[in-house]
Amino acid sequence: MRRIDETFQRLRADGRKALIPFITAGDPSLEATVPVMHALVRAGADVIELGVPFSDPMADGPTIQRSSERALGRGAGLAYVLEAVHEFRREDATTPVVLMGYLNPIEIHGTRRFAEAAVAAGVDGLLLVDLPPEEAAETRAIFTEVGLALIALASPTTSEQRLDMLCSSAQGYLYYVSFAGVTGASNLLDTHAASDRLRQLRRRAGASGGGRLRHQGRAEAFLAPLRRALDQG
Repeated sequence: MRRIDETFQRLRADGRKALIPFITAGDPSLEATVPVMHALVRAGADVIELGVPFSDPMADGPTIQRSSERALGRGAGLAYVLEAVHEFRREDATTPVVLMGYLNPIEIHGTRRFAEAAVAAGVDGLLLVDLPPEEAAETRAIFTEVGLALIALASPTTSEQRLDMLCSSAQGYLYYVSFAGVTGASNLLDTHAASDRLRQLRRRAGASGGGRLRHQGRAEAFLAPLRRALDQG
């Protein structure tokens, strides 16, 4: 969590926004994950979101679903992901790494045991897409105790009441999905329509002491042709 805080403090002092790319661990190969993470940092990534492959990624679109299936087929489970982060930390002690995935593998592993192993590997936070904020208190308490940020997620369908709750309890940063749908989908975004909501979220997060918003989707228009090429082989 400390690395996330320090990164956003530095970015704020420099007047810059954070670049936070996402990759699935274990895809395109087990050997590629760590080199790709280092390449992203060299290319300007401020935080890396590392997807934890899962057998039923219900919140993800076809692109990430296929990526997760390929990674699982190579044996990229939770232990592999933590080992990849540990290897990454041998050369990079400063870039925050946030794991993005689902609650089930963590509960099977044991939440506290996982949290301690994640911190030991060098993980800074987690975004669990299927953990409702109303049910997150126990997980958040364990994560906070060991030094992991539990990243909250909001979307255009998030109610005003829930937004207030998310902003008041946000750790690390608030992840905002600009469209209602699965992640990694090919929907092009109307960023103008989302701008008012984003400004409102920034004001709320700032009033809650965080002020950090991760806007998923701004690069979609630029990445869509590349994604189509990858999907078509």
